[in-house]
Amino acid sequence: MSATAQPFDAEQADNLEEIEMQFAVKAVEQAETYYKLLQHIKGSSLKLTKHDDEIFEKLLEDFPEFKEPKNAAVISEEEMKSPAGKAKWRTFCEKFKEIEDYNFGTLLRLKADEEYTEKNTMFAVRIQFYAIEIARNRYGLNDWICEKK
Repeated sequence: MSATAQPFDAEQADNLEEIEMQFAVKAVEQAETYYKLLQHIKGSSLKLTKHDDEIFEKLLEDFPEFKEPKNAAVISEEEMKSPAGKAKWRTFCEKFKEIEDYNFGTLLRLKADEEYTEKNTMFAVRIQFYAIEIARNRYGLNDWICEKK
């Protein structure tokens, strides 16, 4: 008798601490790497992916509020994670399935004018990180990090 694979139900899956810890370590490493990069290269001259133009264009289409640099400068975690925010971001994120690890967890700074700290960081998926950080870089909001050193 052969065992048949059961469909995976994320809502019923157990959270394994070891796996969660590995994801957290990876997210912190990615944040540290990105911040070190910003310390050496002005964000306004940085390209994060080969899809930057498309990501930025779709961000402005789906979230016209990001046409204003101040709205990229400060992110509201409550707004992003509200039921309406989640639905809107989910639709945006699904447009980028072809980007490797687009839905991996990562850390996102809430305020562009501050470093990564516990109070200034939220958990997001990689495509949200790319979209917001691409906008911040294009608006020059991350240039202070390189100029600070």
